[in-house]
Amino acid sequence: MQLIDIGANLTHDSFDHDRDAVLQRARAAGVARMVVTGASREHSPKALALALAHPGELFATAGVHPHHATEYTDECDAEMRALHAHPQVVAVGECGLDYFRDFSPRPAQRKAFERQLQIAVDTGKPLFLHQRDAHADFMAMMKDFDGRLGPAVVHCFTGSREELFDYLDQDWHIGITGWLCDERRGLHLRELVKHIPADRLMVETDAPYLLPRTVKPQPSHRRNEPMYLAHIVEELARDRGEPAALAAARTSAAASAFFRLPPA
Repeated sequence: MQLIDIGANLTHDSFDHDRDAVLQRARAAGVARMVVTGASREHSPKALALALAHPGELFATAGVHPHHATEYTDECDAEMRALHAHPQVVAVGECGLDYFRDFSPRPAQRKAFERQLQIAVDTGKPLFLHQRDAHADFMAMMKDFDGRLGPAVVHCFTGSREELFDYLDQDWHIGITGWLCDERRGLHLRELVKHIPADRLMVETDAPYLLPRTVKPQPSHRRNEPMYLAHIVEELARDRGEPAALAAARTSAAASAFFRLPPA
């Protein structure tokens, strides 16, 4: 299997001591390419630096997560636009709304999201989106940009059937993580993934978060990493009633087309 992890937070400090080994384990597990998530003013440049250090294997996004929305100043906007001048930055985000944690005030979240949606309009790049407990406002803001945006993926989808079909009705893509493997919170996804068209379904680890609970034995450090993407694909394929090799090929083809990646 030649897999593509569309969302790995490889700039996280938990990888600082063994990042090269993490990449090697990913390669050995069939993960050929990875998109490194940029989600703040600090980590978006680091994501680009990783992509530049591993051409053809790592790519980056650049954006500001709603948790960090208060840092989205005019200077921040200029920094994000400068990052998007690089072809190795393949999507705008991680951006969106998060009313579950409310780490930033909601008006600040909406303003930061709006400015990043404008970057997507101006650059023509796809969107790497985050939404949690903010569906109505999220859909309303996206509708304000209707007809001006390119492709969009709702990353780390964990939502309801209604939310899923709202996204699919907009022709957006869906990113599935190891949340699928969580018997406490993710059982509903086992049924919902059957309804996602193959050309709009992508997979991601969201490493170092969301270690699949069905990985046995569980690593003592509880850190997720891209090598576990193969496990997620196997679980996803079983739920969709298709061979794992087919799920791998389809999700990789969808990711390659969505992010406009060069051939492996």
